Amino acid sequence: MEEMEAMKNPVVWFEVVGKDGAKLRRFYSDLFGWKIEGATGDMDYGLVGASSGGIGGGVGSSQDGGDGHVTVFIEVDDPKAYLAKAEKLGGKTIVPPTEVPSYNLTFAYFTDPQGHLVGLTKGVVQ
Repeated sequence: MEEMEAMKNPVVWFEVVGKDGAKLRRFYSDLFGWKIEGATGDMDYGLVGASSGGIGGGVGSSQDGGDGHVTVFIEVDDPKAYLAKAEKLGGKTIVPPTEVPSYNLTFAYFTDPQGHLVGLTKGVVQ
C-alpha cells in the first residue's frame, strides 16, 4: 500500500460556538470527558487541551450571539495570501487577519464556495 503524503497545512484547532457557551461546555465535557478551562469573567470561551493524537480547541458563545458553528483552523504561513487565494477560488473573507500579540497568533475566517466557515491561523505551530 502506498504511503500517504503528510498534510502541508495541518488542521491545528477546532471551535464549537453557539448561543449558550456554558451549556455547550457542559455537553462536550460530559460526553467526551473533556477538561475545558479558561471560561471566566466576560470571556465565555473555554479551552480544550490537545490529547495524544488530537488537537486542542475552544468551546463557547458565538461572538455575534447567533446559532454558532463548528469549524476547524488550518495553519498557514501567510493568512492574507490564503484569503486572497480562497477568494480567487470562489470563497469569501469573513474576518481579515487579526493579530493576538499576547499569544503570538494571527487568525482569519473565510467561507468556502458552499458557505462552510473555515479558520486560518499563523503561530499555533511553532
